[in-house]
Amino acid sequence: MLRIARSCLTAGACTEGVLAAALPCRNIWSSPTCHQAEPALSDHVSAAPDSSSYPLGAIRTDWTREEVTQVYDTPLLELVFNAATVHRMYNDPRMVQRCTLLSIKTGGCPETCTYCSQSSSWRKETGLKAEKLMDLEAVYEAAVRARDSGSTRFCMGAAWRGPSQVGQGQWNRVLDMVSRIRGLGMEVCTTLGMLTPEQAKQLREAGLTAYNHNLDTSPEYYSKITSSRKYEDRLETLDSVRKAGISVCAGGIIGMGEANMDRVGLLHQLATLPEHPESVPINALVAVKGTPLQDQAPPSALDIIRCIATARITMPRSVVRLSAGRLNFSRSDQALCFMAGANSIFDGDKLLTTPNNERNEDLEMFETLGLKSRPAFLPYAAGGASSSGASLQPEEAQPLQQAVAAA
Repeated sequence: MLRIARSCLTAGACTEGVLAAALPCRNIWSSPTCHQAEPALSDHVSAAPDSSSYPLGAIRTDWTREEVTQVYDTPLLELVFNAATVHRMYNDPRMVQRCTLLSIKTGGCPETCTYCSQSSSWRKETGLKAEKLMDLEAVYEAAVRARDSGSTRFCMGAAWRGPSQVGQGQWNRVLDMVSRIRGLGMEVCTTLGMLTPEQAKQLREAGLTAYNHNLDTSPEYYSKITSSRKYEDRLETLDSVRKAGISVCAGGIIGMGEANMDRVGLLHQLATLPEHPESVPINALVAVKGTPLQDQAPPSALDIIRCIATARITMPRSVVRLSAGRLNFSRSDQALCFMAGANSIFDGDKLLTTPNNERNEDLEMFETLGLKSRPAFLPYAAGGASSSGASLQPEEAQPLQQAVAAA
């Protein structure tokens, strides 16, 4: 059986035809609000319209590279149609989450990621100076502005290899940031580099909703992107996050010179994790002057749409986040991204150190396309039981679950 979580923003949403394209399921109309349903497998799984061997809508972590390649190589219009079909099985196609990303510690990172302006390895070429960790109150005020502008998820990034490289005072300040912002009723995500199991546990206890740790690219291409860490290091951090009871946010960057098979390899790696990530960001490279990838041509919108559609088909219940590089896409490009399964964007005029779309533009786009904002703490159907604290000991899980319920 597949368990499908469906939620609506208003009591009347289920009757507005928003989910009319979803295939039938049993016993979800017992109240004015949509609830979980457990349909028969045949209710939600069907062969792909192009007679491919993979079933549309199946929740699997045993995808083969050949199957993911088959999905990725589907003619684009057919691929988008298949992805839109799967998207409507598990998601409200009009609902898109608005997130805000803030760099709380910019520059001076010891890592050697060739796409990143914050690496100290090319600070002379980029001219980016290392800054200190922001003060708690300044970050809190930024979160309040984001919430008042309509964001329901606040993400904080620090240019660290990991918290282990900084003093206890800075780490405690980050934990305080998490707790304060969680008190605003927002989802809270951080990207702080590699974590130990103990650090992940401390973030969970502070109230962290999600942790972002992108795989960037395929295992085979990863050594061309950085020399300061291994792919296994990334996977170990994701495992620590999952075991701590924090939602996993993991995706990659498209357009770093990788081949199509490397894009397939990235998506295959994500789709075959023990549980699918709750969030899968798909980033388009924003080439920054002074970095080794400064002359890399950006990927086309159709490249990103193909990756989003493949992610949607292979990870049906994950939130697919249309992330960096969106500034280069037209409104029509973005509409195809949403049709293909993207259901989250980052708003605000800056993403860490690169420019982003203005909020007013996004509000106009939402109005034009008939989109609505995903509220905070709407259940994430993907992932494992650990993301709700269910795998923790009862005495540990209860405070976390109470905090989620109160928020």
